[in-house]
Amino acid sequence: MITQPELFTTQEVITAAIPLIIPGRDMPRYMDPAIEEMLALLKRQGMQPNGPMFSYHHRRPSDTFDFEIGFPVSRAIKPEGRVISSKLPSMKVVRSVYQGPYEGLAQAWPVLQKWVRENGHGETGRFWERYLNNPNDVMDPKDYRTELNWIVG
Repeated sequence: MITQPELFTTQEVITAAIPLIIPGRDMPRYMDPAIEEMLALLKRQGMQPNGPMFSYHHRRPSDTFDFEIGFPVSRAIKPEGRVISSKLPSMKVVRSVYQGPYEGLAQAWPVLQKWVRENGHGETGRFWERYLNNPNDVMDPKDYRTELNWIVG
């Protein structure tokens, strides 16, 4: 289900992002418009993503998700509309890769959380996903690859 978890210290990454607080069940209807809005802004500002899209969750999801979706960029953007200039700070994470449809992420995260607890890493309740391949380029959802990053303290 997931690759062997490993401990990493990440580097700070400049991002273009849209903060969202939405009901979890409504996530699919918010994602595509937000992605299109960010890509259009980057194009207007003569930029392009500098890596895969991510979603950074500020807290564990409940009925609502409090998160940012975004793309890494080479320099700060000029904020416009809902798109802000943001950063993924340098932090210590436990990282793994899940392969499969996005609907399976709800089962993958508890497996990683269990590993974090069993290996004595402090939990922060924050995490992020990086979507390593574009669903438009992958024929079968079982081949989607999502990097899971559990922030530890």
